Amino acid sequence: MNRPRPITIVGGGLAGLTLGIGLRRQSIPVVLWEQGHYPRHRVCGEFISGHGQETLKRLGLLELLLEAGARPAYTAAFFAKQRSFPAHPLPQPALCISRFNLDEALAEQFKQSGGELHCGTRAPSTPAEGTVRSTGRRAEPEADAEGWRWFGLKAHAHRIALHADLEMHTRADGYVGLCRLEDGKTNVCGLFRRKKGEAVSAFGITQRLRGESGSILHQRLEAAEFEEASSCAVGGLSLHPRRAIDSGECCIGDSVTMIAPVTGNGMSMAFESAELAVAPLAAYARGEIEWQTARQTVARECDRTFAKRLWWADRLQRMLFWQSTQAWVLGLALRWETSWRFLFWATR
Repeated sequence: MNRPRPITIVGGGLAGLTLGIGLRRQSIPVVLWEQGHYPRHRVCGEFISGHGQETLKRLGLLELLLEAGARPAYTAAFFAKQRSFPAHPLPQPALCISRFNLDEALAEQFKQSGGELHCGTRAPSTPAEGTVRSTGRRAEPEADAEGWRWFGLKAHAHRIALHADLEMHTRADGYVGLCRLEDGKTNVCGLFRRKKGEAVSAFGITQRLRGESGSILHQRLEAAEFEEASSCAVGGLSLHPRRAIDSGECCIGDSVTMIAPVTGNGMSMAFESAELAVAPLAAYARGEIEWQTARQTVARECDRTFAKRLWWADRLQRMLFWQSTQAWVLGLALRWETSWRFLFWATR
Protein backbone atom coordinates (compact mmCIF):
# COMPACT_ATOMS: atom_id res chain seq x y z
CA MET A 1 0.00 0.00 0.00
CA ASN A 2 1.38 3.44 -0.99
CA ARG A 3 2.20 5.91 1.77
CA PRO A 4 -0.30 8.82 1.85
CA ARG A 5 0.84 12.13 0.42
CA PRO A 6 1.65 14.70 3.14
CA ILE A 7 -0.49 17.73 3.87
CA THR A 8 1.22 21.02 4.71
CA ILE A 9 -0.66 23.47 6.93
CA VAL A 10 0.51 27.10 7.09
CA GLY A 11 -0.73 28.68 10.32
CA GLY A 12 -1.15 27.07 13.72
CA GLY A 13 -4.24 28.74 15.13
CA LEU A 14 -7.49 26.98 16.01
CA ALA A 15 -8.35 25.92 12.47
CA GLY A 16 -4.86 24.76 11.50
CA LEU A 17 -4.22 22.76 14.66
CA THR A 18 -7.69 21.17 14.59
CA LEU A 19 -7.28 20.18 10.94
CA GLY A 20 -3.85 18.73 11.71
CA ILE A 21 -5.24 16.63 14.56
CA GLY A 22 -8.16 15.44 12.43
CA LEU A 23 -5.86 14.35 9.61
CA ARG A 24 -3.40 12.63 11.94
CA ARG A 25 -6.26 10.58 13.36
CA GLN A 26 -6.70 9.25 9.84
CA SER A 27 -2.96 8.46 9.66
CA ILE A 28 -2.25 11.27 7.16
CA PRO A 29 1.27 12.76 7.46
CA VAL A 30 1.00 16.47 8.38
CA VAL A 31 3.59 19.24 8.60
CA LEU A 32 2.39 22.46 10.27
CA TRP A 33 4.25 25.76 10.16
CA GLU A 34 3.52 28.50 12.71
CA GLN A 35 5.33 31.85 12.87
CA GLY A 36 4.67 32.32 16.58
CA HIS A 37 5.19 30.24 19.68
CA TYR A 38 2.92 28.62 22.28
CA PRO A 39 1.50 29.66 24.66
CA ARG A 40 0.51 33.10 23.37
CA HIS A 41 -2.30 35.60 23.75
CA ARG A 42 -4.53 36.40 20.77
CA VAL A 43 -7.21 39.04 20.15
CA CYS A 44 -10.28 36.85 20.48
CA GLY A 45 -13.66 36.77 22.24
CA GLU A 46 -12.52 33.46 23.76
CA PHE A 47 -15.84 31.65 23.72
CA ILE A 48 -17.30 28.98 21.47
CA SER A 49 -20.95 29.45 20.63
CA GLY A 50 -22.87 27.40 18.08
CA HIS A 51 -22.02 24.27 16.13
CA GLY A 52 -18.36 24.35 17.16
CA GLN A 53 -19.02 22.31 20.29
CA GLU A 54 -20.66 19.57 18.23
CA THR A 55 -17.59 19.59 15.98
CA LEU A 56 -15.31 19.25 19.00
CA LYS A 57 -17.31 16.24 20.21
CA ARG A 58 -17.08 14.53 16.83
CA LEU A 59 -13.33 15.16 16.67
CA GLY A 60 -12.85 13.91 20.23
CA LEU A 61 -11.49 17.28 21.41
CA LEU A 62 -14.19 18.48 23.82
CA GLU A 63 -12.62 16.71 26.79
CA LEU A 64 -9.28 18.34 25.93
CA LEU A 65 -10.86 21.80 26.21
CA LEU A 66 -12.48 20.97 29.53
CA GLU A 67 -9.14 19.78 30.89
CA ALA A 68 -7.57 23.04 29.66
CA GLY A 69 -9.99 25.05 31.81
CA ALA A 70 -13.04 25.68 29.59
CA ARG A 71 -16.13 26.73 31.51
CA PRO A 72 -19.76 27.07 30.38
CA ALA A 73 -21.61 30.34 29.82
CA TYR A 74 -25.38 30.35 30.17
CA THR A 75 -26.43 34.00 29.95
CA ALA A 76 -25.71 37.11 27.86
CA ALA A 77 -26.48 40.79 28.44
CA PHE A 78 -26.18 43.90 26.24
CA PHE A 79 -25.45 47.49 27.20
CA ALA A 80 -25.39 50.76 25.22
CA LYS A 81 -23.49 53.48 27.09
CA GLN A 82 -25.77 54.24 30.07
CA ARG A 83 -28.60 51.96 28.92
CA SER A 84 -28.85 48.33 29.97
CA PHE A 85 -31.00 45.51 28.62
CA PRO A 86 -32.14 42.44 30.59
CA ALA A 87 -29.88 39.41 30.53
CA HIS A 88 -31.10 36.51 28.41
CA PRO A 89 -30.37 32.80 28.65
CA LEU A 90 -28.34 31.55 25.69
CA PRO A 91 -30.41 29.16 23.54
CA GLN A 92 -27.34 26.93 23.67
CA PRO A 93 -24.64 27.30 26.37
CA ALA A 94 -21.31 28.66 25.16
CA LEU A 95 -17.89 27.40 26.20
CA CYS A 96 -15.35 29.98 27.45
CA ILE A 97 -11.60 29.37 27.42
CA SER A 98 -8.43 31.44 27.20
CA ARG A 99 -6.57 31.14 23.89
CA PHE A 100 -3.37 31.17 25.95
CA ASN A 101 -4.36 27.75 27.31
CA LEU A 102 -6.32 26.44 24.33
CA ASP A 103 -3.75 26.94 21.58
CA GLU A 104 -1.03 25.32 23.66
CA ALA A 105 -3.27 22.33 24.48
CA LEU A 106 -4.13 21.81 20.80
CA ALA A 107 -0.48 22.16 19.74
CA GLU A 108 0.55 19.53 22.28
CA GLN A 109 -2.25 17.23 21.10
CA PHE A 110 -1.12 17.65 17.49
CA LYS A 111 2.46 16.70 18.39
CA GLN A 112 1.31 13.71 20.43
CA SER A 113 -0.72 12.50 17.45
CA GLY A 114 2.48 12.36 15.36
CA GLY A 115 2.19 15.70 13.59
CA GLU A 116 5.34 17.64 12.66
CA LEU A 117 5.18 21.13 14.17
CA HIS A 118 7.59 23.95 13.29
CA CYS A 119 7.27 27.11 15.41
CA GLY A 120 8.93 30.50 15.16
CA THR A 121 9.54 30.41 11.42
CA ARG A 122 7.79 31.00 8.13
CA ALA A 123 6.81 28.05 5.97
CA PRO A 124 9.31 27.47 3.16
CA SER A 125 8.19 28.21 -0.37
CA THR A 126 6.25 25.15 -1.47
CA PRO A 127 3.98 24.22 -4.36
CA ALA A 128 0.30 25.01 -3.81
CA GLU A 129 -0.67 21.37 -4.13
CA GLY A 130 -1.17 19.75 -0.74
CA THR A 131 -0.86 23.08 1.11
CA VAL A 132 -3.64 24.51 3.29
CA ARG A 133 -3.61 28.14 4.36
CA SER A 134 -4.78 28.72 7.93
CA THR A 135 -2.93 31.92 8.74
CA GLY A 136 -5.91 33.70 10.26
CA ARG A 137 -7.42 36.95 9.06
CA ARG A 138 -6.76 38.40 5.62
CA ALA A 139 -5.18 41.80 6.23
CA GLU A 140 -7.05 44.82 4.86
CA PRO A 141 -4.46 47.64 4.65
CA GLU A 142 -6.93 50.09 3.10
CA ALA A 143 -10.14 51.47 4.55
CA ASP A 144 -13.40 49.67 3.74
CA ALA A 145 -16.10 50.96 1.38
CA GLU A 146 -17.44 53.30 4.09
CA GLY A 147 -13.96 54.67 4.80
CA TRP A 148 -13.40 52.85 8.11
CA ARG A 149 -10.30 51.06 9.35
CA TRP A 150 -10.99 48.27 11.85
CA PHE A 151 -8.78 47.03 14.68
CA GLY A 152 -9.14 44.72 17.68
CA LEU A 153 -7.82 44.94 21.26
CA LYS A 154 -7.82 42.42 24.08
CA ALA A 155 -6.59 41.96 27.66
CA HIS A 156 -7.36 39.76 30.66
CA ALA A 157 -8.41 41.31 33.95
CA HIS A 158 -9.33 40.42 37.53
CA ARG A 159 -11.88 41.96 39.93
CA ILE A 160 -14.72 42.40 37.45
CA ALA A 161 -18.24 41.61 38.64
CA LEU A 162 -20.35 40.65 35.60
CA HIS A 163 -24.13 40.66 35.46
CA ALA A 164 -24.09 37.82 32.90
CA ASP A 165 -21.58 35.22 31.73
CA LEU A 166 -21.17 37.17 28.47
CA GLU A 167 -21.59 40.94 28.19
CA MET A 168 -21.56 43.18 25.12
CA HIS A 169 -21.09 46.94 25.56
CA THR A 170 -21.68 49.07 22.44
CA ARG A 171 -20.18 52.51 21.91
CA ALA A 172 -19.89 55.05 19.10
CA ASP A 173 -16.59 53.70 17.77
CA GLY A 174 -17.08 49.99 18.42
CA TYR A 175 -17.99 47.52 21.12
CA VAL A 176 -16.36 45.62 23.96
CA GLY A 177 -17.20 42.09 25.01
CA LEU A 178 -16.64 40.66 28.49
CA CYS A 179 -16.37 36.92 29.05
CA ARG A 180 -15.84 34.90 32.24
CA LEU A 181 -12.75 32.70 32.05
CA GLU A 182 -10.99 30.18 34.24
CA ASP A 183 -9.23 31.22 37.47
CA GLY A 184 -11.52 34.18 38.11
CA LYS A 185 -10.30 36.10 35.06
CA THR A 186 -12.37 38.05 32.57
CA ASN A 187 -11.51 38.43 28.91
CA VAL A 188 -12.01 42.04 27.78
CA CYS A 189 -12.00 42.16 24.00
CA GLY A 190 -13.06 45.01 21.73
CA LEU A 191 -13.57 45.83 18.06
CA PHE A 192 -13.02 49.48 17.11
CA ARG A 193 -13.03 51.63 14.00
CA ARG A 194 -11.57 54.94 12.89
CA LYS A 195 -11.91 56.96 9.72
CA LYS A 196 -9.16 56.92 7.13
CA GLY A 197 -6.81 59.79 7.95
CA GLU A 198 -8.13 60.12 11.52
CA ALA A 199 -5.41 60.55 14.14
CA VAL A 200 -4.62 57.47 16.18
CA SER A 201 -5.61 57.85 19.84
CA ALA A 202 -2.79 58.08 22.36
CA PHE A 203 -4.74 55.81 24.72
CA GLY A 204 -3.17 52.45 25.52
CA ILE A 205 -4.96 49.15 25.07
CA THR A 206 -6.41 48.89 28.57
CA GLN A 207 -7.40 52.57 28.64
CA ARG A 208 -9.40 52.21 25.44
CA LEU A 209 -11.00 48.98 26.61
CA ARG A 210 -12.25 50.66 29.80
CA GLY A 211 -14.72 52.74 27.79
CA GLU A 212 -16.00 56.28 28.06
CA SER A 213 -16.30 57.92 31.45
CA GLY A 214 -19.86 57.61 32.76
CA SER A 215 -20.68 54.55 30.69
CA ILE A 216 -21.77 51.25 32.24
CA LEU A 217 -18.65 49.67 30.75
CA HIS A 218 -16.40 52.20 32.50
CA GLN A 219 -18.18 51.56 35.79
CA ARG A 220 -17.89 47.80 35.32
CA LEU A 221 -14.12 48.04 34.79
CA GLU A 222 -13.41 50.78 37.32
CA ALA A 223 -11.78 48.40 39.83
CA ALA A 224 -10.39 45.98 37.21
CA GLU A 225 -6.78 44.86 37.49
CA PHE A 226 -5.44 44.13 34.00
CA GLU A 227 -2.71 41.62 33.22
CA GLU A 228 -0.42 43.72 31.07
CA ALA A 229 1.26 40.63 29.60
CA SER A 230 -2.09 39.58 28.13
CA SER A 231 -2.63 42.86 26.27
CA CYS A 232 -2.54 42.51 22.49
CA ALA A 233 -3.82 44.23 19.37
CA VAL A 234 -4.51 43.45 15.74
CA GLY A 235 -5.17 45.85 12.86
CA GLY A 236 -6.20 45.79 9.23
CA LEU A 237 -9.31 43.71 9.92
CA SER A 238 -11.54 42.96 6.93
CA LEU A 239 -15.18 42.38 7.86
CA HIS A 240 -16.49 42.05 4.32
CA PRO A 241 -17.70 38.44 3.78
CA ARG A 242 -15.71 36.48 1.20
CA ARG A 243 -16.44 33.23 -0.62
CA ALA A 244 -13.94 30.41 -0.30
CA ILE A 245 -14.53 29.30 -3.89
CA ASP A 246 -13.12 32.62 -5.14
CA SER A 247 -9.71 31.92 -3.62
CA GLY A 248 -7.06 30.13 -5.64
CA GLU A 249 -5.77 28.47 -2.47
CA CYS A 250 -7.15 25.90 -0.05
CA CYS A 251 -8.12 28.02 2.96
CA ILE A 252 -9.86 27.39 6.29
CA GLY A 253 -10.82 29.53 9.28
CA ASP A 254 -10.35 33.30 9.06
CA SER A 255 -8.17 32.80 5.97
CA VAL A 256 -11.46 32.20 4.15
CA THR A 257 -13.40 35.04 5.73
CA MET A 258 -13.96 36.68 9.10
CA ILE A 259 -17.47 36.74 10.55
CA ALA A 260 -18.57 39.96 12.28
CA PRO A 261 -17.15 39.60 15.83
CA VAL A 262 -20.44 40.77 17.39
CA THR A 263 -21.85 37.28 16.78
CA GLY A 264 -19.17 35.53 18.83
CA ASN A 265 -19.04 32.79 16.20
CA GLY A 266 -15.45 33.08 15.00
CA MET A 267 -13.99 30.27 17.12
CA SER A 268 -16.83 27.97 16.13
CA MET A 269 -16.27 28.65 12.43
CA ALA A 270 -12.56 27.87 12.82
CA PHE A 271 -13.34 24.44 14.26
CA GLU A 272 -16.14 23.78 11.77
CA SER A 273 -14.07 24.68 8.70
CA ALA A 274 -11.29 22.38 9.90
CA GLU A 275 -13.72 19.48 10.23
CA LEU A 276 -15.16 20.16 6.77
CA ALA A 277 -11.66 19.95 5.29
CA VAL A 278 -10.59 16.65 6.87
CA ALA A 279 -12.40 14.20 4.56
CA PRO A 280 -11.52 15.84 1.18
CA LEU A 281 -7.87 16.35 2.18
CA ALA A 282 -7.57 12.80 3.49
CA ALA A 283 -9.02 11.54 0.19
CA TYR A 284 -6.42 13.57 -1.72
CA ALA A 285 -3.62 12.30 0.51
CA ARG A 286 -4.63 8.70 -0.20
CA GLY A 287 -4.69 9.34 -3.94
CA GLU A 288 -8.46 8.94 -4.25
CA ILE A 289 -9.05 12.42 -5.74
CA GLU A 290 -6.91 15.13 -7.35
CA TRP A 291 -5.84 18.26 -5.51
CA GLN A 292 -8.12 20.57 -7.50
CA THR A 293 -11.13 18.44 -6.56
CA ALA A 294 -10.12 18.40 -2.90
CA ARG A 295 -9.61 22.18 -2.80
CA GLN A 296 -12.91 22.92 -4.52
CA THR A 297 -14.77 20.50 -2.26
CA VAL A 298 -13.43 22.23 0.85
CA ALA A 299 -14.36 25.64 -0.58
CA ARG A 300 -17.90 24.61 -1.58
CA GLU A 301 -18.55 23.02 1.82
CA CYS A 302 -17.34 26.12 3.66
CA ASP A 303 -19.44 28.43 1.48
CA ARG A 304 -22.52 26.22 1.87
CA THR A 305 -22.11 25.99 5.63
CA PHE A 306 -21.31 29.63 6.38
CA ALA A 307 -23.16 31.70 3.73
CA LYS A 308 -26.33 32.28 5.76
CA ARG A 309 -24.66 33.26 9.01
CA LEU A 310 -22.21 35.57 7.23
CA TRP A 311 -25.10 37.36 5.50
CA TRP A 312 -27.00 37.90 8.75
CA ALA A 313 -23.87 38.78 10.73
CA ASP A 314 -22.86 41.44 8.20
CA ARG A 315 -26.25 43.15 8.42
CA LEU A 316 -26.42 42.91 12.20
CA GLN A 317 -22.98 44.49 12.49
CA ARG A 318 -23.93 47.35 10.15
CA MET A 319 -27.13 48.10 12.08
CA LEU A 320 -25.31 48.11 15.42
CA PHE A 321 -22.89 50.74 14.11
CA TRP A 322 -25.63 53.05 12.86
CA GLN A 323 -26.35 55.20 15.89
CA SER A 324 -29.92 55.82 14.67
CA THR A 325 -30.72 52.11 14.68
CA GLN A 326 -28.49 50.73 17.44
CA ALA A 327 -30.93 51.12 20.33
CA TRP A 328 -33.83 50.03 18.10
CA VAL A 329 -32.04 46.85 17.00
CA LEU A 330 -31.01 45.94 20.54
CA GLY A 331 -34.47 46.71 21.87
CA LEU A 332 -36.16 44.57 19.21
CA ALA A 333 -33.72 41.69 19.62
CA LEU A 334 -33.87 41.62 23.40
CA ARG A 335 -37.47 42.53 24.12
CA TRP A 336 -38.93 39.35 22.66
CA GLU A 337 -37.51 35.90 23.24
CA THR A 338 -38.48 34.91 19.69
CA SER A 339 -36.32 37.70 18.19
CA TRP A 340 -33.39 36.81 20.43
CA ARG A 341 -33.56 33.14 19.46
CA PHE A 342 -33.90 33.98 15.76
CA LEU A 343 -30.79 36.19 15.68
CA PHE A 344 -28.88 33.55 17.64
CA TRP A 345 -29.93 30.89 15.12
CA ALA A 346 -29.31 33.09 12.05
CA THR A 347 -25.70 33.92 12.98
CA ARG A 348 -24.65 30.36 13.91
